[in-house]
Amino acid sequence: MDAAEFRRRGKEMVDFVADYQENIEHRRVYPDVEPGYLRSMIPSEAPLEPESYEDVLRDVDRVIMPGVTHWLSPHFYAYYANSTSFPSILADLLSSGIGTIGFTWAANPACSELETVMLDWLGKMLQLPEDFLSETQGQGGGVIQGTASEATLMALLSARLKTVKCVQESDPQRSEADIISKLIAYTSEEAHSSVEKASIIGGVVIRMVPTDEHFSVRAETLEKMVAEDKATGFIPFFFCATLGTTPCCAFDKIDELGPICNAENIWMHIDAAYAGCAFICPEFRPLLNGVEFADSFSVNPNKFLLVGFDCSAMWVKKSADLTRAFQMDPEYLKHEHQGSGLVKDYMHWGIPMARRFRSLKLWFVFRMYGLRGLQAFIRKHVELAKTFENLVRGDNNFEICAEVVMGLVCFRLKGSDELNKALLKQITRTGKIYLVPCKLRGRFVLRFVVCGRTTELRHIQEAWKHITELSSELLQNLFDHEGKEN
Repeated sequence: MDAAEFRRRGKEMVDFVADYQENIEHRRVYPDVEPGYLRSMIPSEAPLEPESYEDVLRDVDRVIMPGVTHWLSPHFYAYYANSTSFPSILADLLSSGIGTIGFTWAANPACSELETVMLDWLGKMLQLPEDFLSETQGQGGGVIQGTASEATLMALLSARLKTVKCVQESDPQRSEADIISKLIAYTSEEAHSSVEKASIIGGVVIRMVPTDEHFSVRAETLEKMVAEDKATGFIPFFFCATLGTTPCCAFDKIDELGPICNAENIWMHIDAAYAGCAFICPEFRPLLNGVEFADSFSVNPNKFLLVGFDCSAMWVKKSADLTRAFQMDPEYLKHEHQGSGLVKDYMHWGIPMARRFRSLKLWFVFRMYGLRGLQAFIRKHVELAKTFENLVRGDNNFEICAEVVMGLVCFRLKGSDELNKALLKQITRTGKIYLVPCKLRGRFVLRFVVCGRTTELRHIQEAWKHITELSSELLQNLFDHEGKEN
């Protein structure tokens, strides 16, 4: 493919993507395929000779689309949002076209510097303390990680190294292996599974902290656990607080928890992957009160800020704590400007050395929507979720299972877990809408998340109508079955 054909095919692909998104609501949101469907539809080996672009594109429709779960559909209410936008898609195209690998400032100055500035822009939108911003010439700063899972892992590994060094300063004879065997981390019992996975990778013990009636971690519970562990010889070193848990969007009380972590020299990381984006709205910003006690903080613009995956924003109060854990300086990566206060070599800020030009997505979206446009998008999602909550509350067959704060509604049919599992199975089988479940206090609960950029009131109403129709069939069948038994 030469430049002339690329121009032509590129315009065709833009039309393909635009048509796809304009008509996505007419597609079955969850695919009707079985595991292994794709292998029989394509050759077992790569072709020896080039194939035409027309053949490749035809196979997109024939092979790929039948197996796609349509995350951007207004009928997609599962997991959390992946709310990309056309400006973000164009920025990704530009990033691929430039083809840079920005591991150091010298590898691509624009890539490094735009990332620094965009994380400051977003930090100001969130009203983060100046300690987390780069422009203040302080010790902190922001970085784009691939996912919130990576951000949590980076924080835990940084905290581990910092604690090991601190213990060895007071006890030089103590080995690193012995110290690590005594380290203990904490997180909510409602936290994302990636926190536990980070502890496995980091080789440390983690304890799940019980939550209150609102599924939030409170200070007295963590304080008691820390005291117990210290008394038995453990070294508490890391706590991952969650603002907007995955099961029900609950919020740990970081304004209570932060002072405890600071007093005990425990690194506090805040995972606000989904809900954190909403803190750009003044009415939600109080949920972030207490961030000043944190050592690190992360949000996912790809969840709630119209930025395509992957783009997880992470800030640290002391960047040296992060870079010290991952810094490598082979001769072939050194450059004359490293060490300058104006230069960030982001290969030291995470696991991968190579980095795509992801900050272009933030730059395009922030400029083309503006703060007010992004706030309006978030508020619309919250309003639609409240509408769904009211529909659920208006039906005596259903119950709300957790407070609705943002775009997530946790609900269930009144009755057994088996009844709710049967309802979800029917919802998935029809493919009209897509939901996933969670467990809250041991009960099987359905999650309904307003996800799509194009989701409107009518989609919410249609989804509820579909759910109630399926539930009515289930309840009638149950009634008929019980009647026959009697």
